[in-house]
Amino acid sequence: MDIFIHILKLFAGIGLFLFAMYLVEESLKNLLGRSFKIFLQRVTGNRAGAVTGGAVITAVLQSSSMVSLMVLAFVGAGVFTLKNAMAIILGANLGTTLSNWMVALLGFKTNIEVIAYPAICAGGMLLVLFKNRKAIKYISYFLLGFGLLFIGLSFMKTAMEAQVSGLDLSQYTSMPLVFFLLIGFVMTLLVQSSSVTVALTLSALHAGAIGFPAAAAIVLGSETGTTIKIVLGSVGGSAAKRRVAFGNFLFNVSLTLLAFVFLSPILVIITDVFSISDPLIGLVTFSSAVNFAGIVIFLPFLGRFVKFLEKLFKDTDASAAAFIGNANINEPETALDLFRKETEYFIHTSMLFNLELFELDSIPIVRDHPDFGAINEKRKYFSKSLEEKYGFLKQLQGELQAFYINLRTKLQDGQDPRLNQLISAVRSSMHSVKSMKDIGSNINDLRRSSKDIKFDFFMHHKKEVEGLYRRVSELILQEERTGFEKLRDIFNEIQENYSSALNDFYKRAQQTKLEDMDMTTAINFNRELFTSNKAMLMAVKDLLLDEKQASDFNEIPVYKT
Repeated sequence: MDIFIHILKLFAGIGLFLFAMYLVEESLKNLLGRSFKIFLQRVTGNRAGAVTGGAVITAVLQSSSMVSLMVLAFVGAGVFTLKNAMAIILGANLGTTLSNWMVALLGFKTNIEVIAYPAICAGGMLLVLFKNRKAIKYISYFLLGFGLLFIGLSFMKTAMEAQVSGLDLSQYTSMPLVFFLLIGFVMTLLVQSSSVTVALTLSALHAGAIGFPAAAAIVLGSETGTTIKIVLGSVGGSAAKRRVAFGNFLFNVSLTLLAFVFLSPILVIITDVFSISDPLIGLVTFSSAVNFAGIVIFLPFLGRFVKFLEKLFKDTDASAAAFIGNANINEPETALDLFRKETEYFIHTSMLFNLELFELDSIPIVRDHPDFGAINEKRKYFSKSLEEKYGFLKQLQGELQAFYINLRTKLQDGQDPRLNQLISAVRSSMHSVKSMKDIGSNINDLRRSSKDIKFDFFMHHKKEVEGLYRRVSELILQEERTGFEKLRDIFNEIQENYSSALNDFYKRAQQTKLEDMDMTTAINFNRELFTSNKAMLMAVKDLLLDEKQASDFNEIPVYKT
């Protein structure tokens, strides 16, 4: 019966440890996640910076899986190259060993209760008293997670010590090291946390259940086990996703096998050369040293490795989306960032479609957004017919709408309005495209007309559309978000042009002989063009303004058309 209780206690410790890691990850992701994403983007200009960034972020967030998912999304967004993505993952593998040091130094060298109980007390009280304040809520999560992590470790440690005292474990010591390597892989595959595997291994090593070489083999096995989740997450995804996931897996497998082959010499260096007699410190030193050696060995070959991955996984994705195809809704903050980027790309491509209908030069707008231009070049967008371009935009809108439905269930409080604004921007942009497409025949009729009144009417609006889209494109480009007043001024100009252009047409029509059909064509053209321009500005409004400003903008009186 005692053995059964100790086994339950061991599993309870694993459960507590996993839950604690989840709380710590969630708290840091919400408190620091965006800051670290910005940091990550800034330091990835070279491989050394990418490695450092990956190590630092993972050391703080303590989740190499979360960093890997972040990397998947950013590669798809074109924020950095595949080469730098792999460099970040190299750094992430090293950064995740910080928790191993924390467990070894604090969990086994100090009184756990002194650390855990005050943290849980403070976290619980703060959560109850200030649960409606987001920052305090996640600080509470961190404190609770920090405390529960050590209590879970205590459960595992005492359960392991009891097992050792009650069982003869000598039969396991004679097992080959590859057996322990597989144990580490399977254990990490099941719990999907190398930190839990290392904590259990440290407990077993501390209790004398296993020796130093066996513990090192288990830790090596965990290196590969933690990558399976990323591989599974990439199945059916884009080529970029599969490259990063398989590259991560291949690197960890190679590192594991290489370290396993030279396991004995490495352990001798740790115990004899470094003179580390404490097996717990020796084990975490081994883990950090192996991952650091992996960086040194593989970093010079990243260029060739990336070329191999690009040949292995070709770009055969039929999706219209340029960014959200690489997002993961389980990393909602990053997914929301990519959704915004996709919305901006959708608006940009919608403007190109409308400009083409007017036979206006779109090169300045393409030049202003070289990243979007490169995407459209790669997808051969510019060589498509108008009908094909319209179908492309409809497909992209559908993909955005489907992604919106899935993402909205994953967002935290306060993020829903931003997501709703973005999908509203997509709808408005598509409305603009449809309105413009509907007057395609009117545009051709007016442009080719031999009657000056009709041709001049068209040229007046053509100039208006060109000026509007130039200004809107410049607003989107501004690093400091545009003010409410600038968009309102543009909106007033659109409305003023709608009325003045029609009044001028009526005045000239009184002096010119026009058929009834000509009058209908001009009125319909003016109304639909006004609707299209207004819808495009509304799309930009929802992209650029915050929730309050966007709501105030909607209160501006508009003409009924």
